[in-house]
Amino acid sequence: MARMYSRARGKAGSKKPSKSSLSWIRYKPKEIELLVVKLAKQGESCAKIGLILRDTYGIPSTKVVCGKSILQILKEKNIAPEIPEDLLALMRKYLQVKKHLEENKHDYTAKRGLQITESKIFKLIKYYKSAGKLPADWNFDVNKIKVYTQ
Repeated sequence: MARMYSRARGKAGSKKPSKSSLSWIRYKPKEIELLVVKLAKQGESCAKIGLILRDTYGIPSTKVVCGKSILQILKEKNIAPEIPEDLLALMRKYLQVKKHLEENKHDYTAKRGLQITESKIFKLIKYYKSAGKLPADWNFDVNKIKVYTQ
């Protein structure tokens, strides 16, 4: 499928091992859940936790081994983030581009990038409100973003 704004397609990406040949994993599902909780309490995001589990502990997929995703594990333990991770990443990007534009006022490419990032944020907010992951009265505010992204 093509990217939303660049129309580019990509084939790059790692292939996951087959689900039937996971006998080489040394960790039990309960141990993996404890690792996920420990990493989340250290302040790592769900994606970062998945990378750490893959690279350090040799766990290719928590969903295959435990039967639930990292976010589901965090929700069970009541330590899930209140704002979805992809929305937070877009907010961080928005702040970086905004800061860049304050220093470089005539960078029109960055201005366009800021508009695109802002529209992506609004689309995601609309989706998450309808899905019930964000409160209905939640709105996009630059001052609020600085609090969430630090």
